[in-house]
Amino acid sequence: MTENLPTTLAARAPLSVHDWMAACNAHYYATRDPLGATGDFVTAPEVSQMFGEMIGLWLADLWQRAGRPPAHYVELGPGRGTLAVDALRAMAKAGLTPAIHLVETSPVLREAQRARLPGATWHDTIDTLPADGALMVVANEFFDALPVRQTIEGRERMVHHVAGRFVADAGNIREDNPATQAIATALATRIAGQGGALLAIDYGYAKGEAGDTLQAVRGHAPVDPFADPGEHDLTTHVDFAALAAALRAGGAATHGPIPQGQWLVTLGLAQRAAALARSAPERGEEIAGQYRRLTAAEEMGQLFKVLAATAQEWVKPAGF
Repeated sequence: MTENLPTTLAARAPLSVHDWMAACNAHYYATRDPLGATGDFVTAPEVSQMFGEMIGLWLADLWQRAGRPPAHYVELGPGRGTLAVDALRAMAKAGLTPAIHLVETSPVLREAQRARLPGATWHDTIDTLPADGALMVVANEFFDALPVRQTIEGRERMVHHVAGRFVADAGNIREDNPATQAIATALATRIAGQGGALLAIDYGYAKGEAGDTLQAVRGHAPVDPFADPGEHDLTTHVDFAALAAALRAGGAATHGPIPQGQWLVTLGLAQRAAALARSAPERGEEIAGQYRRLTAAEEMGQLFKVLAATAQEWVKPAGF
């Protein structure tokens, strides 16, 4: 993107927090790979191969118990493709080798994905996903980056440009996310009609709590979400109660949410970590650290939640 984003946003100001977040994140993700130690943040698939493997085995188990229908693997916002590679490897060992569909708008991240998943099909939106076969959808840290709507006493919260700085209205803030709800309902409608499942893993709260959760991260540290537009990752905590309601509105059955740590332990992450450590004893401490990062309450185990949606006639998925 060649536009000068701060200048463009200053000319548009005042603009809603929703429009601010949409513009900033579109620029941010289109112009860089934000992941890893040298980037701005690290996601669970980058922490350990075990995360993607557990998801792949979860999908394969559900597919087997549903009668092994024709299926497509779909990932929303797949980052570098790390999760997909690990999940697909685990799925293949269980007999599931689906076609691969990646919903990604960033040209930079598409290149990284193409290097790892050359046989994939890319989509700008969910609208072009295949209409035949079950959809096995994974959304890991996807919904948190969708633009949120913030209101103060019923009116839109606005971002202003004052004396060369961007500032937002103050007050008693409430959030809702119409983009999340629209995508979730549309996917659930497809899953209800075609068969399949959706697995959403993200940080957030379970019961529709109110408050301002907008945050920005740069270089693995929190920064002002209204400074340096387009130069850091903007997210909000996912309202899992609203997400589940949107999935049910589309006709899917929902399971959870439950904490990520509980879900992974129930699926057998401890056993997988032990097996990896036996095969590579020199990595034992590293693997133990990865396990703690994914499951400990003070790390990713409690704040991150797992929610699943399935076609009504499909069996209850593992871990819930």
